[in-house]
Amino acid sequence: MEVSTRPRAGWLPLRLRRNNPAMVIRGILIGVAGTLVVLALGLYAGVKLGVMPANADAKPSGMERWMARTSLHATLAREAPAGPVPIPLTDENLIAGVKIYAADCAVCHGGPAATPSKIARGLYQKPPQLGKDGVEDDPEGVIYWKVRHGIRLTGMPSFGGSLDDQQLWQVTLFLKHMDSLAPAAERVWKSVKT
Repeated sequence: MEVSTRPRAGWLPLRLRRNNPAMVIRGILIGVAGTLVVLALGLYAGVKLGVMPANADAKPSGMERWMARTSLHATLAREAPAGPVPIPLTDENLIAGVKIYAADCAVCHGGPAATPSKIARGLYQKPPQLGKDGVEDDPEGVIYWKVRHGIRLTGMPSFGGSLDDQQLWQVTLFLKHMDSLAPAAERVWKSVKT
């Protein structure tokens, strides 16, 4: 039986592999892929072992805050409606918006006194008390998008499945103008309890 002394196919001496751009690129790609696999496995293990906190009263990590904030800003820039509000700014629409807010939003976001409810105090993340920290400076399309779709990782639910489009815009108008309401709408707003 004859033993071959020829190198097997595809084998190149080290000096030739270093000078071969295809081999260098292949090595880099294998290194990058291996690093990504190790990172993915580490992330998976961290989640499975409970290293990432799941409790609502834990302080979020910097990475978690950055990811949620960055994703929200990018999504709003891409998806929030930019055109004019499709319903008029009337007392009727503002009062309807206040009533919807009182029924669906005040339990978390408070009333005019901006006093958090027991539910709001236990939520993660802490919902803004809109009687004090309103969203009047946000564009209407951004407010509408947040109410319609909710905000992942914050406890803010989506109301797109429970309110019709007119109701969503009524709440949007109220939130946009809650610091400058006409007297009739202001009276209804001041009567909201949490």
